[in-house]
Amino acid sequence: MDRLYPAHFEAIAEALGNIFTADAYADREIARVLKADKRRGSKDRAFIAEQTYEVVRNYRLLRHLAGGGKPKKREDFWRLIGIQLHLQGRELPAWREFGIIDAADIQAKLAAAQQDRALRESIPDWLDAVGEAQLGAQWTPTLAALNEQAPVVLRANRLKTTPAELSVALARENVVTTPIAADALLVTERQNLFTTKAFQQGLFEVQDFSSQQAAPSLEVSPGQTVIDACAGAGGKSLHLAALLENRGQLISLDIHGWKLEELKKRARRNGVSNLETRAITSSKVIKRLAGRADRVLLDVPCSGLGVLRRNPDAKWKLSQDFIDRVVIEQAEILSSYSRMVKPGGKLVYATCSILPRENDEQVAAFLGSPAGEGWTLEHQHTFLPQVEGYDGFFLARLVKG
Repeated sequence: MDRLYPAHFEAIAEALGNIFTADAYADREIARVLKADKRRGSKDRAFIAEQTYEVVRNYRLLRHLAGGGKPKKREDFWRLIGIQLHLQGRELPAWREFGIIDAADIQAKLAAAQQDRALRESIPDWLDAVGEAQLGAQWTPTLAALNEQAPVVLRANRLKTTPAELSVALARENVVTTPIAADALLVTERQNLFTTKAFQQGLFEVQDFSSQQAAPSLEVSPGQTVIDACAGAGGKSLHLAALLENRGQLISLDIHGWKLEELKKRARRNGVSNLETRAITSSKVIKRLAGRADRVLLDVPCSGLGVLRRNPDAKWKLSQDFIDRVVIEQAEILSSYSRMVKPGGKLVYATCSILPRENDEQVAAFLGSPAGEGWTLEHQHTFLPQVEGYDGFFLARLVKG
């Protein structure tokens, strides 16, 4: 987008105000702002979304460069936007809303900020301390990678197409992709993918490369009974259905019934026919499935630190108390839900976190507990954004003896 329009900045400032003063979630707030004016073109919408996310991602640093105060008024957020654009090398229009932006002062403050990791990477001090304590020397490069813009990756739906066929179909709709592994295609030019015919026909799902490793790691075979026990809206359930070739029984569980309703819609679009959803309304739901499953996927609730690039506002919403509570919840789920696996069956424990406390340490604690008796660890891996290039993610495959 070459020309800058005041209305776009008004939309960005409105979204930022709600994110930081009304505790709104960035993705929902951006979607709301974009829907408010349907006259905007795709480039305008992309500019609003990307600049909003950039300010959220660099919020602490931008506040520091702006003078350190907490933004409260419309003008305060306009100033943050202006400084962000200045850092991107854009020439700012002479609009009074931007106020006076002293380039020399900003550059001097920016140079000094490079010596402070938490400030440089725009993250709360407490979270920086947690990361360093957990990851040691890996934390600095991991944090830097988590502050970059997330790539857009698609998963070809093998029930309807192949990656090569999907790439051709998308090219006809001016969506440029490149294959990266298995069913994954990297989108090299950003645009609204959900309006494409390919998406509406169920030929693909948007799913990060790291997340795409969870379902294959379960090593399913057509005809098996497979349970996705923390299914959410079901991206991994849909992947499992494709790997099962629509054969066998796929049961998707979640405590939120509305998420399962969304999964049903996605399953119909994807051509999935072997899926059954069950809301976890009590512990009886899990008990009734004891010893039934050949495979169980546990994509458990977590801190989400591996997907900060995708959800940068999480940096400002997370707390030490939340991480402490979610670690307890993970242990309880692993201990209880693992009972659904039959002897000789396999379980994959997964998180979108990078903290050992939520990952390999959690698995080790389970194996050393009474609930883990008879289980063995077959494989585990932590995906780091600076290594694989995609979301931070963890998975471990366990076998029940």
